[in-house]
Amino acid sequence: MKHRTAPTGPGSSYDDEFARFFGERAHQLRSTAYLLCGDWHHAEDLTQAALLKLYLAWPKLDRHDRLDAYARQVVTRTFLAERRRPWRRREQLTDLPPEQAGEEGGPEQRMLVLRALAAVPPKQRAVLVLRFWHDLSVEETAAALRCSTGTVKSQSARGLATLRDRLGPHFHELSLTSKGGSA
Repeated sequence: MKHRTAPTGPGSSYDDEFARFFGERAHQLRSTAYLLCGDWHHAEDLTQAALLKLYLAWPKLDRHDRLDAYARQVVTRTFLAERRRPWRRREQLTDLPPEQAGEEGGPEQRMLVLRALAAVPPKQRAVLVLRFWHDLSVEETAAALRCSTGTVKSQSARGLATLRDRLGPHFHELSLTSKGGSA
C-alpha cells in the first residue's frame, strides 16, 4: 500500500474527501452497526468510533475504490473488539429506534428478525450481517473478519441455526417473503 502525506489543516482535500464519504456512507454504516448490536444508541457509538479510525487512516489509504468494504470491516471489528470487553457495555436508555424509512416486509417482521438476530452470538452475528445483509462472499467475509473461509461457513451455519430456533414457525414465512414469494 502506498503512503500519502496529507496536507494538514481544515479545508484540506483529505478533509473534503472524508466529509463527502461521511455524508454518503454514515447512515449505511450505522445500519450495519445496528444489525450487529441491536441498539441504535450503541450503533451510533460504534459508527462514530469506526469513522474516527477511518479518518485517522484516511491519508494513508490509496484504494478509495475499496472504501465501503474497508469501512464495513472497521465497523465490524470495532463491534467485535467491544464485545470482548464486558466493562464497556452500556446501559440501554430506550428501546425506541430513531425514525427510519419504511422497510419491505412490514415492521412486525423486521422487529421479529432483529430480536432473533440479537440472540445470535456476536461473531456469528457479524458473519450473518456481512454475508446476508451486505451480500459478501465467503472469501470477502473471511477477509473482513480476518479468519478462514471454514470459520465463516461454520459460524454462518451456527448463526442460521440459532435464527431458525429463535424464529420458530415464522422462519419459513420470512424465507418466502424475502425471496419474493407469498406466505
